[in-house]
Amino acid sequence: MLTRPLGRTGIQISAYTLGTMMFGPYGNPDPDDCVRIVHRALDGGINVIDTADVYGGDGESEKIVGKALRGRRDDVVLATKFNGPMGPGPNHRGSSRRWIISAVEGSLRRLGVDHIDLYQVHHPEPGTDVEETLGALTDLLRAGKVRAIGHSNLPASDIVEAQWVAERRGLARFRSEQPHYSILNRGIEREVLPVCERYGLGVLVWSPLAMGLLAGRLRKGNAETATAGRLHWARQHMTDERKLDAVEALARIADQAGLSLPHLALAFVTTHPAVTSAIIGPRTPEQLEDLLAGAGTLLDDDLLDRIDEIVPPGTDVGPVDIAHVPPALAQPALRRRAT
Repeated sequence: MLTRPLGRTGIQISAYTLGTMMFGPYGNPDPDDCVRIVHRALDGGINVIDTADVYGGDGESEKIVGKALRGRRDDVVLATKFNGPMGPGPNHRGSSRRWIISAVEGSLRRLGVDHIDLYQVHHPEPGTDVEETLGALTDLLRAGKVRAIGHSNLPASDIVEAQWVAERRGLARFRSEQPHYSILNRGIEREVLPVCERYGLGVLVWSPLAMGLLAGRLRKGNAETATAGRLHWARQHMTDERKLDAVEALARIADQAGLSLPHLALAFVTTHPAVTSAIIGPRTPEQLEDLLAGAGTLLDDDLLDRIDEIVPPGTDVGPVDIAHVPPALAQPALRRRAT
């Protein structure tokens, strides 16, 4: 598998990243099976694993990853994330210094390692000054507990602000972004990806298979057969008629090109010059094998032009239920002058 530079960190990572959100009771409840998935991914050329403290509930995904990496830690670029709720209290989450210092110790303990290669802010935190967050992360870098820092789901304006704050305050700067990107949701092509290129950020994209819509199994007329978990968290996305129509059109051109739909989808996102790696999240070893088989797929200009006709560049066919929504869009009171 090809490797690419993670921005300007000097770290080389594979074109596919193993995502582990499906490890644990909400995906694959068999820890030993999940360990086998990790080992097969490493043997297949993947060298970066992405997890998060909230995955699997109570840090279960991090625990499984830690078990899988025993004896193989030096082979892996290990990435995890913080910000989500890890307890009932209001201060057991977020991007404050208070929580970051506690959160990293929890992740290190669950992973069974002495450092994290890429430590990422999982979601934007409008109520926390980015200088507060960067100050804490800079201290972790100097202490050797993390090697690089990144963020996820940030709009372009927040990415630029964070870079400016780092420069003006003499703090470490973010080195990567983890946005949502698939053929069905191309909105980040307008600003986020160009801004990442401008500042030399590595980009690890999540859900390149559009939460399963581009996996080839869910088609128009049977979207309700999606797993209960996906229908619970992303019902609008999984049953959106516009997306299902686009999937049918994409499936036809994949068939004509002699490709499977997931191989087409993964090749599409990794074709973009700003994208460093696509995060795949197999739930079973069989799913992993199928995705690895498409690692060398390349799309020619004619095929990319046909994809552009179905989903124009820079557009989203529809929203994704679990994607970050800016407070000004989620809270009507922020758009209305008090009377």
